[in-house]
Amino acid sequence: MTPITEVEGRRLALSNLEKVLYPAAGFTKGEMLHYYATTADPLLAHLRDRPVSFLRYPDGPDGQVFFTKNVPPGTPEWVTTTEVPRAEGPARMVVVQDLPSLMWAANLVTEFHTPQWRAQAADIADRLVFDLDPGAPATVVECCEVALWLRTRLAEDGIEAYAKTSGSKGLHLLAALEPVPSGEASAYAKRLAVEAERELPGLVVHRMTRSLRPGKVFVDFSQNAARKTTAAPYTLRARPEPTVSAPVTWDEVEDCAEPEALAVRAGDMAARLREHGDLLAPLLDPDRTHPLPRPV
Repeated sequence: MTPITEVEGRRLALSNLEKVLYPAAGFTKGEMLHYYATTADPLLAHLRDRPVSFLRYPDGPDGQVFFTKNVPPGTPEWVTTTEVPRAEGPARMVVVQDLPSLMWAANLVTEFHTPQWRAQAADIADRLVFDLDPGAPATVVECCEVALWLRTRLAEDGIEAYAKTSGSKGLHLLAALEPVPSGEASAYAKRLAVEAERELPGLVVHRMTRSLRPGKVFVDFSQNAARKTTAAPYTLRARPEPTVSAPVTWDEVEDCAEPEALAVRAGDMAARLREHGDLLAPLLDPDRTHPLPRPV
């Protein structure tokens, strides 16, 4: 029988708790649900009011992996949804606003991905993001070098950046913006990516072309586009081990000498939260947003 759990007054059927999702670590679905329950406060803070796309991997990272943007069939009526504009016409997406909704979504075995805008203001960015993706043999170590350059460059424009691991191979840089059309955020991010390639020619590439990327860090600015999403802070990733897209300190970025130094797993997060709290909390502070500089 599927156990029924009550979460803040909502009844949830949580299935297959003993199923091993991450064979390399022996990490079960029950442990995944425990991770999301114990990380709920900061995760919900970063999901709130943002339509969520789910990357689902019900049989683990080695099984079928598929992306879900629309409200999944069987979604409980108490889960918040919102209408979002699409080129092919409006669609409905889930907005994870509370713990029961988070645990319902986690039971589907998901990564959580969000756009850089909120449901009340589709296509108006309130975050800037750079996805630093290393091309082998480059690793997150090289991403950290690029991140430090971008941090300094953003500071010159009065923008404070924060870092998190992608939970995969790379690093994400985030900054809080005064609301601005997504197209303007994208154009600004592209200018900085091009500038990074010019200043760090042996290290950075700003184009996605695969042949250009070996040994370099691709500074992906495209996730600022209104239709794109980025792995949310604290989400688990569909990787061989239960790695997390985890906020990191700038000291950790500066000191990173080997890829394992920034490999944060589900079991690490409770201690990290006790030590640091939510390192990305400033992104949620309306008094710490930054205006986007205008093109010269």
